[in-house]
Amino acid sequence: MTDLFPATPFDTCDAFAGAYFTRLAEAAQHCDLSALDRIAAAVKTAIDGDRFIFICGNGGSAGIANHSLCDFLKCVRTDTGLKPRVMSLAAHTEMNSALANDISYDEVFAYQLESMGRPGDLLWTVSSSGDSQNVVRAIETARAQGMTSISFTGFSGGRSRTLADLNAHVDAQNYGVIEDIHMSFIHILTQYLRMTNMDTSLIGNVKF
Repeated sequence: MTDLFPATPFDTCDAFAGAYFTRLAEAAQHCDLSALDRIAAAVKTAIDGDRFIFICGNGGSAGIANHSLCDFLKCVRTDTGLKPRVMSLAAHTEMNSALANDISYDEVFAYQLESMGRPGDLLWTVSSSGDSQNVVRAIETARAQGMTSISFTGFSGGRSRTLADLNAHVDAQNYGVIEDIHMSFIHILTQYLRMTNMDTSLIGNVKF
């Protein structure tokens, strides 16, 4: 979907909401959901191997990265034997502001990975443009460290769409639509991991 949204004014919020939800549904329908199978497998491999999962993003995508900790550490662990080790590289204001001020904002995630990342760990980037330099540098650093990388992208996908080992792309031209689906991807992946690692007798009897 290459056309911008909104392209014309809306007189009422309910009309805008209806059009927004239509765009959201259309974008979701155009996603390659088989990418989620490959990502789920990579995440399960990291968890089973007691590897760290590092997540990062900027702005709203940083919010998604930070929120994902709740879904991994609370949702995935509930009723399962899984114990994910997950860290948001976007969460530490003191660290990120120091790195941005003293070195470069382009290096805020890469610098942390250079210290904490190990071969076999997993990097997960969330970026609507896919082209934020600090996200690209993080993927480059992960590759140099022998880590697996996953990217969530939108718009044209940018460099991180092809640079990462695995990618889930949202073909949309609206930040809200892209971020809504990226957040949904997190919910889908974490709930799927919980569902497939819990006693099947609990399915349908517990809240997700």
